[in-house]
Amino acid sequence: MELIEISEGKARVLVPKAERIYDAPVFYNPVMALNRDLSVLLLKVVKPKKVLDALSATGIRGIRYALETPAAEVWMNDINPDAFELIIKNLALNFPGKIEIHEKRAFLKGSKVLVATNLDANRLMNDQFRYFDFIDLDPFGSPMEFLDSALRSVKRKGVLAITATDTAPLCGAHPKACLRKYNAVPIRGELCHEAGLRILIGTVARYVAKYDMGFEVLFAYYKDHYFRAFLRFKDGAKKGDETLEKLGYLYFNEKNGKFEIERSFLPSKAKAYGPLWLGELKNQEIVEEIHKLAEREEIAEKKKVLKFLGIIKEELDVPFFYDTHALARRNNLEARKVSKIIEILKEEGYKATRTHFSPTALKTDAPFEKVLETLKSLQ
Repeated sequence: MELIEISEGKARVLVPKAERIYDAPVFYNPVMALNRDLSVLLLKVVKPKKVLDALSATGIRGIRYALETPAAEVWMNDINPDAFELIIKNLALNFPGKIEIHEKRAFLKGSKVLVATNLDANRLMNDQFRYFDFIDLDPFGSPMEFLDSALRSVKRKGVLAITATDTAPLCGAHPKACLRKYNAVPIRGELCHEAGLRILIGTVARYVAKYDMGFEVLFAYYKDHYFRAFLRFKDGAKKGDETLEKLGYLYFNEKNGKFEIERSFLPSKAKAYGPLWLGELKNQEIVEEIHKLAEREEIAEKKKVLKFLGIIKEELDVPFFYDTHALARRNNLEARKVSKIIEILKEEGYKATRTHFSPTALKTDAPFEKVLETLKSLQ
């Protein structure tokens, strides 16, 4: 395996040299640097002591957690023996010291405890019951096969970071796959990305409730080819009940683009999309803290991170949005600038903002009829 050295954040790591990232014997995706930046920033805010990166590949995420956050103990794991060897090399590159290797585990003790394991992620998490304050599940594809184990391994008031890169099922291109993996009916069209994120979070809500736990969404988003959510768990059956109460369904009128939501565990009408999460997608204080940190600290993708967080910080936290181009097309109108529609709605006393889900869309508390009337007034 031919290796090259790259830098990201405070980490220097060896990664496989390959023409295409998917051909490499150990996976490394430079595009996910923004994802890792956001994760590092969030860890600095929530300050977990014991952290697990369950699917580490090169180890870059776990190494950045160790170098750039207050975490006292960081575990990195991968079932691939080549990845395990590479993690050990990268630990040695960033943390000079004696690495103790015992079969499928490596330990490095200094100011922080660093552990690398070459195990099936489910086996590792099941063995470490209620051990970690923060678990990061960032798989290639769906995280569902690891979810139950993660929910047993994280502390009852810990944090789970979960990524899904299987956007085709979650966005409705493969509805049967979404039904199998997430027990939900996805939607296609302009609302698919927000619905996909809400299906992912809604699935976690149904899983976590059986452990008599609930959660708060600290920060959740869609970017490029993946969905990402940071969830802080709350202990107790009552918290589980409160979390389940935020599940529901989406109804969508294909002709005019009007959507409706229903907060219910079961749908009352036909052609319902879901079940999905209808609660918050962010904790405003957390997002503002992350944004302040990003402004004053050196991170790998600073400009991109600040622009992205800037949109999310201002984004109205309500379920779903109106894409102005799709709305115009469905109603035989000409598309108009999002900023102008937002301006008019605000003048009339409504809340309205841009959304990170689409550059041509807006979130608002105005009813559909008012949004459509505003668009018509600009013709």
